This record gives sequence, C-alpha cells and structure tokens, in this order.
Amino acid sequence: MHKLWASTYKELLLLSRDIGGVAILFVMPMVLIITVTLIQDSTFKTIADTNIPILLVNNDNGDVSKTIEKGLETANAFKMVLDKTEEEAKELVYKGTYQLAIVIPENLSADLERKVNQNVNSIIAKIGLEEATTDTVAIPNKEVRLYFDPATQQSFKASVKNGIDKMVSKIETESIYKAFQKQITDDPSEVIFETENFITFKEIVAKNGDQEILPNSVQHNVPAWTLFAIFFIIVPLSINIVKEKSQGTFVRLRTNPVSYATVLAGKTLVYLVVCIIQFVLMLLVGLFVFPEIGLPTLDVSGRLPLLLLVTVFTGLAAIGLGLLLGTIATTQEQSAPFGATLVVILAALGGVWVPVFIMPEIMQVLSNISPMNWGLNAYLDIFLRNTSVVEILPEISLLFLFFITTTLIAIVYNEKKNAV
Repeated sequence: MHKLWASTYKELLLLSRDIGGVAILFVMPMVLIITVTLIQDSTFKTIADTNIPILLVNNDNGDVSKTIEKGLETANAFKMVLDKTEEEAKELVYKGTYQLAIVIPENLSADLERKVNQNVNSIIAKIGLEEATTDTVAIPNKEVRLYFDPATQQSFKASVKNGIDKMVSKIETESIYKAFQKQITDDPSEVIFETENFITFKEIVAKNGDQEILPNSVQHNVPAWTLFAIFFIIVPLSINIVKEKSQGTFVRLRTNPVSYATVLAGKTLVYLVVCIIQFVLMLLVGLFVFPEIGLPTLDVSGRLPLLLLVTVFTGLAAIGLGLLLGTIATTQEQSAPFGATLVVILAALGGVWVPVFIMPEIMQVLSNISPMNWGLNAYLDIFLRNTSVVEILPEISLLFLFFITTTLIAIVYNEKKNAV
C-alpha cells in the first residue's frame, strides 16, 4: 500500500504542476457540452415548437386553397408570407432567404369539385339512381409545388411533405363525401357520412411514477459528452507515460522494487478521480447552468448512485485504453494525435454524435465494439428507461472487462519489451 500511495502521490504532483492541462480537462468539456446542447436543442423539439417563415403563393383563392392556408396557420409551425409570384418565391428560396415555398395551382378548388362530381355522378349512374352526366371532359391532375432551400435537411422535407399530403388527402375525402351528400339528399343539414377519422393514433409515453419520460437535448448530451470528456483523458495520460519514458523517469522507477502494475495502479487512481470530477461538473452544468440559458434542467433525482457507478467503470475503461496507448507509444508525436483521433472514432461509432439506429447496418454492428457505446447505453438506460443495476450490469461488465484486458496487455507488453 505504501508503494501504491507513493505512485499515486507522484501522479498528483505531476498534475498539480500542469495547471493549464488540468483546466483544459475540466473547463473545455463544460464549454463543449453547453455549445453542443444549445445547437442540438431544436432537433429534440417538434416542428410545431418552432415558427419557420415560409412563402405561400396562392393562385387558386378557392375553398380548397383557403383550407390549406388555414391548416398551415393552425399548425403553429409556420409564419406565412404572401403576395409573391412563383418566380419570386423560387428565387428567394434558392437564395436561402426562406426555407420553403408552397405554390397552389390555379383553379384547384373548381377542378377538384368538377372531378369529384364526375366520379360521383358516374358511380350513381352505374347503380341506376340517375342518368349519366354530360360533363365528361378530362380534367388534368393538379400539383402543389414545393420549393425547398437546397441546404434544407431531408428530415424537414419529409415532415413537410407528409403534413401537406395528409392535409390534401383529407380535403379530397371530404369533397367526395360532400358530393355524395348533395346527390343523395336535398337537406344540407342532414348528416349521411361522418368525415371524422375512424382510426386514430395515440402515443403512450413511458412514465417514471406519475411523471412522463420525454427525451430532450440535455438528457442526450450530458451523458454523451461526459463520455467524450472522460475518454479524452487518454491523451494526457498516454503523453504522461511517454514523457516518463523519454525523460528517464521510468528508468529510475525500475531501479526501485516497484512493479509496473503498481505504477499503473497509481495512475489509475488519480485519473479515476479526474473522471469523477468531470462527471460532477457536467451534472452541475445540467442542473444549474442549462436552466439559466433556456435549456431543460437535467433530472437526476434518484439516479445519482447508478450514474456514479457507470461513471466509475467508464473511467476505468478510458484509463485502461490510455495506459495501453502510453505503454506502446514511444514518442508524444505518436500518442497525442493517435489518442485524439481514436477518441473521435470511438465517439462516432458509439452514438455520441449520431444515434446508432440511423447508422448503416455495418456501422451498427461496429458500434458494438466501442466502449463509448456501452457507457452511453448504460447512461440512457438510467436517464430514460428507469432501469436498475441489474439491467445495466452487462454494460458495466463490458467496461470493466475492457479495462482489465487493456491493462493486462500493457503490463505484458512492458515486461516483454524490458526483458529483451
């Protein structure tokens, strides 16, 4: 224990002499998490929570176009700008001034009514209730044209297209019902067809007690970027080990009756404390800073013990990787860029930036090898799925196994290298 304490004290002295490096370990992750969460906050909201200015070119001015216009207004998602021609709207959208322009064609209402009446009259004539209509002129299909800013994301395009398509389909259905109503009865107040949807959808939201569990940007970004910060310690940790080898400190350590495992254990204890401090600072940001800048407050009620448990094992996994990298690398030029790049790759594979379920299939398979993916899944299980320690046991077991494996490889590699 005396040797372990001496090794730990040595690491504390090294960190205390690099105040700038310690500040970067603690301050930069907080700056990163605030910046990224502010940027991504809107992606966790529905379109209805925003107010996007769009251009509406209404060349019809009939009942159908008024219904479309009213539907867009009541959606509370768009701020409509009128009195533009199609060419003007197209130019403004393609320049990026507006995200979207909707162009309603001429005679949409009149032609839809004629088309519906033709179809209804044809059906009634076929069943022998009335004679066939004389209006048999073919009516060309109408198209509502949408112009999107070329920089618009596909998810926004799909959402708008689905919304407008649903609105137009409902208008067509109601027009058919009204046409049949006119043919069957002379009393407009008599209800023959119910136009309300028979099949509806209802989302059943998961609950923690009486409180609904709704995902937001904070619940995703705090654990995700905490993981990123924790794993980024492999850079200073590996540089520290390489520096000891290049400056001769490690040679002097070998002259003492201290095993390499004891040296690594001292580093592990110190950097594990660093990881826990990083985690605590991230939680404090989520609890006190985010509400002050208009972001949701991080809810950690009843979750702290499990969150701390995951943080400990995540920190061990990161430390094990840093110990291995520092043991194998021979120069700081090798360890620093390789370590930084490796963290970015593991974060990308682990779902820190892009959710795993929307990745290509091959990337979803590869994500299973990233320790960041294991840690992120454990964090999200705690935040969003109200799990117990039993449910996160597979993830923390993998993280601990990763730490043991990387540390053993580092010890074996060092022994074989020094035995030559």
